[in-house]
Amino acid sequence: MTRTKNYILDREVADKKLRRMALEILENNADETELVLAGIRESGSVVARCIQQLLTEMSTLKTELISISLDKKNPSEITLSQQSDFNNKVIIVIDDVANSGKTLLYALKPFLAYHPRKIQTLVLVERSHNSFPVHPDYRGISIATTLQEHIFVEVDGNCVMGAYLE
Repeated sequence: MTRTKNYILDREVADKKLRRMALEILENNADETELVLAGIRESGSVVARCIQQLLTEMSTLKTELISISLDKKNPSEITLSQQSDFNNKVIIVIDDVANSGKTLLYALKPFLAYHPRKIQTLVLVERSHNSFPVHPDYRGISIATTLQEHIFVEVDGNCVMGAYLE
């Protein structure tokens, strides 16, 4: 038996949420000339690429895209797709879903060896189960869920296809 997915975002709504977040980024970083977009693999990297594409369409702001790799269950080792000098840079750490804040917190770790101008966080879907002191600066949608429910963001190549609750 095939179960139907309980979609909370379809592709069209996800696109609108991503566009709105890109505009918020531009508003909150109006004086900046460059941003580092750090997407958490896998789906977070797709969201980061979508945000980068929108920022490029909307402005002349220079963006650098990198990926963060970590085991979300046991995030002891965090690696970046490329090393760079993050001093005095604006970094936006991007993931698909924020559950407890743990993944976002650990994803910040590599940048703490530097002195960035600011670090911001972005998620497409925020759940209300924060156990860690990290709250997204940019969120596509906030949704109250039970701890037993899970949210999955569907991606296809460089496109966010939607998000569903299971």
